[in-house]
Amino acid sequence: MAKYNRKDPYYHAAKKQGFVARSIFKLEEIDQDFGLIKPKAHVLDLGCSPGSWLQYVERKIGASGGKIVGIDLAPLALSFGHHVQFIQGDIFEVSIDGEFDLVLSDMAPKTSGIKSMDQDRSLVLCERALEIAIQVLKPGGRFCVKVLEGGGLPDFVKACKQVFKDVKIRRPKGTRAGSMETYVIGLGYHKANPIAVA
Repeated sequence: MAKYNRKDPYYHAAKKQGFVARSIFKLEEIDQDFGLIKPKAHVLDLGCSPGSWLQYVERKIGASGGKIVGIDLAPLALSFGHHVQFIQGDIFEVSIDGEFDLVLSDMAPKTSGIKSMDQDRSLVLCERALEIAIQVLKPGGRFCVKVLEGGGLPDFVKACKQVFKDVKIRRPKGTRAGSMETYVIGLGYHKANPIAVA
């Protein structure tokens, strides 16, 4: 089995470009492929710490008049412009105001090493992210969520297809070898046949 290398080329590239985590390159690839982040967009980033996705979104939106809200249990050490708001809290408890063009979620559970348990915990976070997206997305809005591949993925994709015109599954090049991570992308949110996510 190949030795786990935390400081791989993506790590060094992120450090060189001033991003706090290598996960930025996953979002960048998905954004380039699906055009997630538009000028003047209102973006909600669930599980935003340590902040690399917030950094990327802020750079993309710039001073266009967009708005970014990040939520995480962990504190955020980075400083952002006035159009970026950070809420430290539990996504199962916080109140989220406003409407958004895009909901992002790179949330992951604290892994136990037990594959089925970690998959189940990941799915709970994904379902909550979808529930929030249904509550706050504008018509035509977009959604991108990290999931751990497993038995619950087909049902989760099916749930997404009930409220998005198009649903894609993508494993970005920046994903570490051996990782179960993949991303579900929902495009064209509509309120027809809204679902309740367990």
